[in-house]
Amino acid sequence: MTRLHPLKGPNKLKLGIFAANADGGLAITDVPERWRALWNDNLSAAQIADRAGIDFFLPIARWAGFGGKNKVREWSYETFTWAAGLAAATQRIGLFMTVHVPIVHPLYAAKALATVDHISGGRAGLNIVCGWNPKEFGMFNIPLVEKGYDQASEWLQIIEQVYAAEGPIDFNGDFYQLKQAVSRPASLQSPRPVTMNAAFGGPGRDFAAAHCEYLFTTFTEIAEAGKHVADIRGRAEKVGRDVGCYTVCHVVCRETQAEAEEYYERYAVTLADKEAVDQHMAGKKEFSHSHDADAYDRYRKRFAGGAGSYPLVGTPEKIVEEMKAISEQGYAGIALSFANYLYELPYFCDRVLPLLQKAGLRT
Repeated sequence: MTRLHPLKGPNKLKLGIFAANADGGLAITDVPERWRALWNDNLSAAQIADRAGIDFFLPIARWAGFGGKNKVREWSYETFTWAAGLAAATQRIGLFMTVHVPIVHPLYAAKALATVDHISGGRAGLNIVCGWNPKEFGMFNIPLVEKGYDQASEWLQIIEQVYAAEGPIDFNGDFYQLKQAVSRPASLQSPRPVTMNAAFGGPGRDFAAAHCEYLFTTFTEIAEAGKHVADIRGRAEKVGRDVGCYTVCHVVCRETQAEAEEYYERYAVTLADKEAVDQHMAGKKEFSHSHDADAYDRYRKRFAGGAGSYPLVGTPEKIVEEMKAISEQGYAGIALSFANYLYELPYFCDRVLPLLQKAGLRT
């Protein structure tokens, strides 16, 4: 049975769970309860989110980790198979796959993506990533492509064409040359499943404006977050499109502000995996350019707590207040991470979601 994709549903502020497929999630910490990303825990977290009405489950794509005591994120599930497993065990939640374009051939991606879309009844989504980590690409003996988003444009074009074609197609591009290519079945969603891209720089945002339904970006302070929304809207308008802007936050929600701040300090400062934090920040700063320039110097705690994303730390009421402010800056949704999804998510769903409904942000 096909249905409206959750990211096209009625909730004014969409919510998702981010990075649960990888060891640690977004947190780089050595607390005993740190997320191990075991399959049964992923399955349980996805089912909790599904029952609570969370809109999407979004993985990261990692091949190598960031070292440190725990070899953080070295353990991670490949995202097509991960999403297929979750699709068979959930009912409503959108399930994304995150794909490094240079590593995965578009015909393979087309077949795998359509498979998940059929298993889920039209709930699949694709997060298109060109890659930034030369260590990971070196594992495959693949260089980082200078014009990665030009390659991504061809890659997505091929997926759309093989889905739409009634017979085999030829394709002669700068990056791909195909002869008599077919991919059946096509996805249930047309012309293909919803797509997103996480980009901070101009080329990535231009790609999202032209080809994706949603762009993910980061910000340093909520008061300044709207400039990124205005930027992507302007780029999309130039090509006659409307692209939703999403962001990422890490969450510590407790009954009191003091409890929340105490736990945040414990896992993101006192017990941070400092070697892995250093390696992660250095790589991001040199190759990714995914944050405001001053974020690396000002907010080390945020990188240990949630890969440099904005922290939502406090009582349910405070977190809703900040989410409302993010929405008012023009953001259509937030992907959330936790130090331990299975421990933290039930409380968040029980206490925060009803307040968001009262605030008019969710149905």
